[in-house]
Amino acid sequence: MYLVTGSNGQLGQELCHLLDDKKLSYVAATKETLDITNKEQTEEVVQTINPSVIFHCAAYTQVDKAEDEGKEINYEVNVKGTENIASVAKKIGATLVYISTDYVFDGETTHEYATDAATNPQNEYGKAKLLGEEAVQAIMQDHYYIIRTSWVFGEYGHNFVYTMKKLSETHQTLTVIDDQIGRPTWTKTLAEFMVFVIQENAPYGMYHLSNDGVCSWYEFAKEILKDTEVEVLPIASSDYPQVAKRPMYSVLDLDKTKQLGFVVPTWTDALTSFLRRV
Repeated sequence: MYLVTGSNGQLGQELCHLLDDKKLSYVAATKETLDITNKEQTEEVVQTINPSVIFHCAAYTQVDKAEDEGKEINYEVNVKGTENIASVAKKIGATLVYISTDYVFDGETTHEYATDAATNPQNEYGKAKLLGEEAVQAIMQDHYYIIRTSWVFGEYGHNFVYTMKKLSETHQTLTVIDDQIGRPTWTKTLAEFMVFVIQENAPYGMYHLSNDGVCSWYEFAKEILKDTEVEVLPIASSDYPQVAKRPMYSVLDLDKTKQLGFVVPTWTDALTSFLRRV
């Protein structure tokens, strides 16, 4: 029996559909049925379900709001909530799969970030997710997978692809940042890897998962809108100030993931497949 936290989120919904396709038994928990910030309730609910694996998809992901008005809930969900999930996972002997982010890195480099690269988050969201990683490692010791991902898009939530498609309906020209470099990630690829590590009994520890290939947000947008008449123009990050500081270069090294035998599609192939679905 598996447990999926945050099952109504962008990743959680994708994962639940995949588990359905694979005919795997799971319980889908939302914040209404499992408030991970409530330690007592979390222990009671999870112990009752008694899963062998917890896919911890629940997270606060409003990066800009986390800098001010959402700072407290960012910490409560991403740090305290993760501590609560890890504690009960340890107690019942469950394996924990925790999803983290490229924002744990400062982006002040030009080479791919290995799983053991030095962390230095520059925004509150990244800081909270890193504290979540550290909580999982300290509490679980083993029987955990931490999977960092980046630039997530999928069918079941707000994301960059939907934003670009929506804007293209009312704009002939769009300007998009071209000096932030990373790797887009389709939720389907991420969900498949989450199940893969469990089914293949992969060694516990830290992994990176995004789609293969590298691009800027501008190049990502150009690919999204390549079949439209919309003109996409590059701009610098300094011309589009955001509340939370983003890494300028956050390309995750996928070698450790590939060495498991998991086939990582390119972001362009993933995007093409995704757009066919929607």
